[in-house]
Amino acid sequence: VQLQASGGGLVQAGGSLRLSCTASVRTYGMAWFRQAPEKEREFVAAINWSGGVRRYADSVRGRFTISRDNSQNAMYLQMNSLKPEDTAIYYCASRRASIAEMTEQRYDYFGQGTQVTVSS
Repeated sequence: VQLQASGGGLVQAGGSLRLSCTASVRTYGMAWFRQAPEKEREFVAAINWSGGVRRYADSVRGRFTISRDNSQNAMYLQMNSLKPEDTAIYYCASRRASIAEMTEQRYDYFGQGTQVTVSS
């Protein structure tokens, strides 16, 4: 499975970005993780196969929205009200089971990441 993340960039605090992740084949549970400089990778959001279950980290709940389009093998992350602390490399991940897990070790595949930088 190949995962390709895109949509990152430089934005001012309070702005918005929409990340996309395209998979080479059908995937099931999917998620976004992020890694800031000198920090460990952390969970951001996850979605199950049907899109009916969505889970968020406390730090992004209410500002970020995860979604997917199974006809396109794609997943998205709409990020609003961005803060400087959201600056990180954002990675998309997928797993062979449908459940939307929050733990990195539960995912089988990771994409290469896309850089998001939020200036103050």
